[in-house]
Amino acid sequence: MRKMPRVMSITSIVVGVVAVIIGVGVYLMVHFELADQKITVSQDAPFLAGDEVDGPFSAYAEAMAINDHAKEAGGGRTYAEIPQDDPTRETVMTADFLQASLFTSVVAFGVAALVIALGVVMVLFGFTFMELDRRTRKGNLPAAPVEFVTPESN
Repeated sequence: MRKMPRVMSITSIVVGVVAVIIGVGVYLMVHFELADQKITVSQDAPFLAGDEVDGPFSAYAEAMAINDHAKEAGGGRTYAEIPQDDPTRETVMTADFLQASLFTSVVAFGVAALVIALGVVMVLFGFTFMELDRRTRKGNLPAAPVEFVTPESN
């Protein structure tokens, strides 16, 4: 049990570093995969018009523009509302697939950022455990705990 704080600190630091590396790797992978598609945010997008789709905000902006285009093509109807024999159904379906793909990349960016943040927190916990272990072994803890007197204890 005496080695547990040291084991926890080292484990926390290693897991945190691995999480940061994986998070950065995933973020960059999604970035480069999107950039390789050479997609440009539509001029009628709600924001970032003309920007290259290579990050979470530009992917979201283009997904919103595609949504507007799909609504327009379908006459305000969704894929499920368009009759099967209507030729616009396939256009709306393709737009829905593209929009879903872009939203998936937005989620991937978000998860990667979360993993990076949690990795940083794990590293900080690890160094905190290490410092507390060092202080405990040296006997550098504060004196006896402070007792709080409450009206009920009198």
